[in-house]
Amino acid sequence: MSANIPSGDRSAAAQSDRPQSARPRLPKIPFWAQILGGLVLGALLGWLARGQDISWLGTTLEKIGGIFVQLLKLAVAPLVFFAILVSITNLRKVNNAARLAVRTLLWFMITSLIAVAIGLVIGLVTNPGSGTGLTPADGEKPQHTGSWIDFLTGIVPTDIITPFSDLQVLQIVFMAVVVGVAILKIGERAQPILTLSESVLELLQKALWWVIRLAPLGTVGLIGNAINSYGWDLISKYATFTADVYVGCALVLFGVYPLLLATVAKVNPLQFFKGAWPAIQLAFVSRSSVGTMPVTQRVTERLGVPKEYTSFAVPFGATTKMDGCAAIYPSIAAIFVAQIFDIHLGVGDYLLIAFVSVIGSAATAGLTGATVMLTLTLSTLGLPMEGVGLLLAIDPILDMMRTATNVAGQSVVPIIVASREKILDRVAYDHAHASPLDEEPVAAPANQAAEDRQPVGA
Repeated sequence: MSANIPSGDRSAAAQSDRPQSARPRLPKIPFWAQILGGLVLGALLGWLARGQDISWLGTTLEKIGGIFVQLLKLAVAPLVFFAILVSITNLRKVNNAARLAVRTLLWFMITSLIAVAIGLVIGLVTNPGSGTGLTPADGEKPQHTGSWIDFLTGIVPTDIITPFSDLQVLQIVFMAVVVGVAILKIGERAQPILTLSESVLELLQKALWWVIRLAPLGTVGLIGNAINSYGWDLISKYATFTADVYVGCALVLFGVYPLLLATVAKVNPLQFFKGAWPAIQLAFVSRSSVGTMPVTQRVTERLGVPKEYTSFAVPFGATTKMDGCAAIYPSIAAIFVAQIFDIHLGVGDYLLIAFVSVIGSAATAGLTGATVMLTLTLSTLGLPMEGVGLLLAIDPILDMMRTATNVAGQSVVPIIVASREKILDRVAYDHAHASPLDEEPVAAPANQAAEDRQPVGA
């Protein structure tokens, strides 16, 4: 038959029969490589803008980074509310939900205590405030400070609108918990509200996913602006303090967490980093635990933690689990400020730092540049609030490593609890390898069939 086909037609037929894979395609760049490229490009552009005094380039980097952070913040308030609300209602699908919640909180406290102990030891050994050339006159009181009275009275909002407009995360969490518990108590009559909440949460996560895809571009702006604004001269004044925070976070991130995973959860720590790295690297760039929350939740699920439990533990951790910001950082910062102002700290003060770090971490919002925990610690110890002003300049550089440590802990604790409760899917954990950022997540429908809502462990 082919002999009767004209040569031109045979040529066209042959071309149409070629496999599509034969067409040249641009190689797909992994998300981690995009982030790394953004870091390098941002550092080069920031160095160029500062070294050559290119004002338009510095302004461009500032705007790019600012817009990226603002897009993340835009979704924070509704995301926290609906994530906590849905996570509370999801606990009904989990056997022994109360025990899971208590054990999650307990491990949050245990890891925070370990982290603050590491921070205190590093601070006492290195004396970060000595030899800096800084004086009390270099500090300036912050406009907003935190105290235990503010913390306790600030839990309950005075109205519904203000917590969302002012990003009062703790008050948003309080309202979400109240509404979630009320939905559970009402039962089937509240199902339409729950269905709507699940749909809104899915919509927010989809929108936030688009923002997350812009992270490489945001990285260029954030890193470039940091280097252009601060340069290496400022960093040299805080060299010891900066090194202390990074070393402390690294010890927790690459020492404490792997040890707990190996000994308590009895899983391979290297596999954890293989699966959780997309969330950790995004946290490093975005400096927002809440903004990273959808990715944190997804990698935790891929590491074998049941979705019903993950949807509670990760949002809860994103607003309260802050080993970097609420444990390591304030412990070293308190020693730093005390040395600058020549104030002696005793054993009782160090125990008080540990207490504040373990109990007061809920006051730290999972947002970029949060300083609530630092002011809370300093006010509790009676240290001058001007110490906050000394650290604000270097804060963005420190915040990257702190947030990466926060997010890692928010994934580690659910794995530990799930393993001890024997609900961890170890096969899924051992085979978690694909980057969750290579493709968009496919959310489960809000109106799943009843048979799909079988309680975990049943």
